[in-house]
Amino acid sequence: MEKAYRYRFYPTTEQEQILRRTIGCVRLVFNRALAARTEAWYERQERVDYVQTSSMLTQWKKLEDLQFLNEVSCVPLQQGLRHLQTAFTNFFAGRARYPNFKNKRSGGSAEFTKSAFRWKDGQVYLAKCSEPLPIKWSRQLPRGCEPSTITVRLEPSGRWFVSLRIDDPTDETMQRVESAVGLDVGVSSLITLSTGEKIANPKAFDKYYQKLRKAQKSLSRKQKSSRNRDKARLKVARLQAKISDSRKDHLHKLTTRLIRENQTIVVEDLAVKNMVKNPKLARAISDAAWGELVRQLDYKALWYGRTVVKIDRWFPSSKRCGNCGHVVDKLPLSIREWDCPNCGTHHDRDVNAAQNILAVGHTVTVCGANIRPDRHKSKGQLRKTRKGRKQKPKS
Repeated sequence: MEKAYRYRFYPTTEQEQILRRTIGCVRLVFNRALAARTEAWYERQERVDYVQTSSMLTQWKKLEDLQFLNEVSCVPLQQGLRHLQTAFTNFFAGRARYPNFKNKRSGGSAEFTKSAFRWKDGQVYLAKCSEPLPIKWSRQLPRGCEPSTITVRLEPSGRWFVSLRIDDPTDETMQRVESAVGLDVGVSSLITLSTGEKIANPKAFDKYYQKLRKAQKSLSRKQKSSRNRDKARLKVARLQAKISDSRKDHLHKLTTRLIRENQTIVVEDLAVKNMVKNPKLARAISDAAWGELVRQLDYKALWYGRTVVKIDRWFPSSKRCGNCGHVVDKLPLSIREWDCPNCGTHHDRDVNAAQNILAVGHTVTVCGANIRPDRHKSKGQLRKTRKGRKQKPKS
């Protein structure tokens, strides 16, 4: 199984100069190739592929004002063009938006394949660098594994990270357990388990909100392209990095615990991108990071031999009585507890939803039942067009 191990490192002055120059050249080549492909399509309706952009790169290196491209390794430049090709492939397949130009203030990255680095005595030697990267080895690579690809990343906060991509043959399947759990995600409680336990939402953004607000106001007052503005931007980036690290740390600990304790985990297949369009809940939903929670559960379940079941997002888990199955017509978010009008059972909204999600997850796992309600359309029904005219019945 392919994995990536991420470490922080502290480059020397010489290494930082070389890496910053390399990342800048990667960004320049990416943006020039993107501009060339966009111009070719809109002006001549021609599609430019990776091979053509690679030939363009060869010509760019011969230009007098771009001679500095020859001072860095050519491998990260070619990898940047391959990433652009992948971005266009995903765009034409409908999986992503049109590629954007890279911004200097957003940091950047450079990818090195085996021809551009050496792995010797557990140390990484990059091309154009005489000394190994001073990596802070927070954990060791699996025994006998060597990296096939190395990616160096500079964050907006100024921190340097290196990702080592390896092919890990280790079997990490955990011993099978009989427990299963349903998860209902929320804002006040990050998740509610079908066992009745509620995991509080740490609300990492709210913790640093006042400091971040003050730093962003200070940044907006600084003159553009000034040294003071760079300092203020760095301060904002470091606060945002703190928020992100705090959120991810909590999610990693939580998802690892869920994977260890349960064989099957049932969650709702929520459309988070659509939910954050609500301006009243967008910040709270984004801070909860439901998408990241499910993503971590997915790949950790694959690693450790667990099962994650996703049920349909339209299943009325909150409005359905877990005792008799009665579904109430309306249940506003302000109502956290309710009594079933059919059997009189008292429900905690979140606990009832988690238990219903678990029950439906067992159904989907065992017989593959479809929990989305069937929507029958009567034949011959008159449909109105946008102009209000009636059409003939569909045959």
